[in-house]
Amino acid sequence: MKKVIGLFVFLTLFLLLAACSSSSESKGSKEISDSSTGMDSFENAKQEQSLVSLDNNAKQENAAPKELEVPNQMVIYQADLQIRVKKFEETLQKIEEQVGKYGGYISESMVAKDGEEQVSGQITVRIPQKNFQAFLHDTEGQAAEVLQRNITGTDVTEEYIDLDSRLKSKRVVEERLTSFMQSAQKTEDLLKISADLAAVQEEIETIQGRMKYLENQTSFSTVHLSLFEKKVIVPNLDDEGLNTWDKTKKQFMQSTNMLLAAISSLFVVIVGNIPILVILAVAAVFIYLFIKKVRKRNDNE
Repeated sequence: MKKVIGLFVFLTLFLLLAACSSSSESKGSKEISDSSTGMDSFENAKQEQSLVSLDNNAKQENAAPKELEVPNQMVIYQADLQIRVKKFEETLQKIEEQVGKYGGYISESMVAKDGEEQVSGQITVRIPQKNFQAFLHDTEGQAAEVLQRNITGTDVTEEYIDLDSRLKSKRVVEERLTSFMQSAQKTEDLLKISADLAAVQEEIETIQGRMKYLENQTSFSTVHLSLFEKKVIVPNLDDEGLNTWDKTKKQFMQSTNMLLAAISSLFVVIVGNIPILVILAVAAVFIYLFIKKVRKRNDNE
């Protein structure tokens, strides 16, 4: 009986120990599993963070060139300059030489003369922007007097950047439409895509034309130049202010003019009345012969 009880107690203790051991192993396995899961989550989070960082770097790299593409400040300069000069032809020639010296060209030229009292001219000059101020300074140095000087500048940087962005967008649309046209199978779709492509290409040409115009206007400044010759007009002298020699010359000219006028009048009368004078001369000859004949007859008697 005692042996049976002892065996029962032994089995009970053995089962309790086995149960405790199983519980410990299960708990340890669970802790290992939880630890493994945490490591996996950490690795995944780390990978996601790396991907986000790479994506941000890629965006920054793509954005960097756009900042580099922004052009320098683009300003259109124009000047209106009016000057009075002593010698018009000489000054105009020097200005033309200066235009060539600074790498510019004359786009328009006009010269006008008002009798012998005034000579004026207007020329339009295109000068590289870097030589704009130097050309104005040299031109003013040729003047006897600067009558007017007006300089204006128009900033077109924002407009040029906007045109550049629009051009890039239109290029993308053009490429897509070209790709669609190559894959189009229906005639209706092909015609529709072709019309859209033509419209986009026309817009591209318009944008490019405007951009080239702005580039030209900012590369070369425009100078509208007006020149006036400075002349001294001597007023007419009154008779009272003339000296003796001047009075003598004046009287001589008046007498000569009167004599020439009388001779001219006599010549006109003689030549103009030749028919009448011929008739009178013939009549006078007949009268003379008749009188002579009568006298001769009387003498004979």
